[in-house]
Amino acid sequence: MKFESSLDFFIVFIIFIKLVFVFSAIGHVVLTHVPASVSKKIGVSDAKLLYWKERTEFIFIVSMSILLIYHFRTGHVKPISSESSLLFFLFGCILIVTAKWELFLKEAPWYKKLSQSLQ
Repeated sequence: MKFESSLDFFIVFIIFIKLVFVFSAIGHVVLTHVPASVSKKIGVSDAKLLYWKERTEFIFIVSMSILLIYHFRTGHVKPISSESSLLFFLFGCILIVTAKWELFLKEAPWYKKLSQSLQ
């Protein structure tokens, strides 16, 4: 990879996010099957791994959706048919709309402060 465009950096970002997701998912599975004393000795809690697993999954889904939308946008020259391109474009849009936005919005510190100030 030559890193000539911002798309190259975005793909590396997606790969990094997916690696963090895989490590946190594997760690979550391992820590659910070992005694609590082992996780205390390691210094990583299962709740922390689950937290990062959920967030990186969300970031990965949104990033892949953006990549689909960018790559299959209308008017862009593509090696596949225009119908397939439209379906991939719409699939990216649907993934963004149906993503777990409450995962970020409801637990974000700025959202909590904003909702408390509005009450």
